[in-house]
Amino acid sequence: MTISEVIHHLETLAHTSLQENYDNAGLLVGNKNALCTGIIVSLDCIEAIVQEAIDRGCNMIVCHHPIIFSGLKTITGKNYVERTIIKAIKNEIAIYAIHTNLDNILAGVNNKMAEKLGLQNLRILSPKKEQLRKIAVFVPAKEKDALAKAMHEAGAGSIGKYYECSFSTEGEGRFTPGIGTDPTIGEIGIPEKVLEVKLEMIYPIRKEAAIIAAMEQAHSYERVAFDIYNLQNTYEEIGSGMIGDLPEAIETDDFLDNLKAAFHLKTLKHTKKCTERIKTVALCGGAGSFLLKDAIASKSDIYISSDFKYHEFFDADDQIIVADIGHFESERFTIDLLYDYLSQKITTFAVLKTAVVTNPVTWL
Repeated sequence: MTISEVIHHLETLAHTSLQENYDNAGLLVGNKNALCTGIIVSLDCIEAIVQEAIDRGCNMIVCHHPIIFSGLKTITGKNYVERTIIKAIKNEIAIYAIHTNLDNILAGVNNKMAEKLGLQNLRILSPKKEQLRKIAVFVPAKEKDALAKAMHEAGAGSIGKYYECSFSTEGEGRFTPGIGTDPTIGEIGIPEKVLEVKLEMIYPIRKEAAIIAAMEQAHSYERVAFDIYNLQNTYEEIGSGMIGDLPEAIETDDFLDNLKAAFHLKTLKHTKKCTERIKTVALCGGAGSFLLKDAIASKSDIYISSDFKYHEFFDADDQIIVADIGHFESERFTIDLLYDYLSQKITTFAVLKTAVVTNPVTWL
């Protein structure tokens, strides 16, 4: 299997088009056409991780955080970023980062956090807009069902938990085949009328190429007529943070104890206990202070994330408990998430969890 094939599996899980515009997910170092000898899965990529890959016979690192986040003007080894890149290139080790695109999916980082807390009824805390489009294609009425089936199989027509969704209207299609055409219906130079159906479906933008290819393959016309519309609809399956419910409300102190145990915390920083019981939980792996207003609006009892600044704790304003559990601690189980996913997809070489703890913060 090539590194490119591994990337295909990763981008099937969380495509790079889903990352935030400030992010730098994707293949950062390496030749995508090289054969993969093994994968190290880690949260961060530092020199110690590259050395671990060398020692364990792996030539690919799949990490959550990008080692290259902004432009580099020189690569001379003057800091840990440059030294890591140099070491990886010298040893022909590919580095692939799957960052905010993995944060922004239902089955991603936040889902793993929710799993550790036993949450149910999971939904995105802040769903994104501008992730959906609508396609309208004109097809002979007798071909409508076959075309719809092909487009559904390519990913069109899903709305929430409803699948194979479409809307169709009948009308009269008119055209005149020109010189050099090979019309399925009609003759060159003669105006033609056909009973057609306008078939409409919603789809995620990232699936557009596959849907258009399937549509053109299944359509009988030499030149397919279709329209694409950008939508402002909220896409409930993509976005930041997550909300979930406990099977039943529990005492706040008991929940905080469970939180410490689940995330292996030595200490826990949180705001005033403004509720006696916890039922609905909002969370976000990594730095999540930007979602505090959404967490409050969701009527959650507690918001779990990390990297809150001092004054941001005041913004809880006794409307919600804020628990800052640390950046590494909130995302540590992302390693398990990626390991489990890749292990299911790949059986021809080793997928290994890192043995290196990359947390730069030490708690006494």
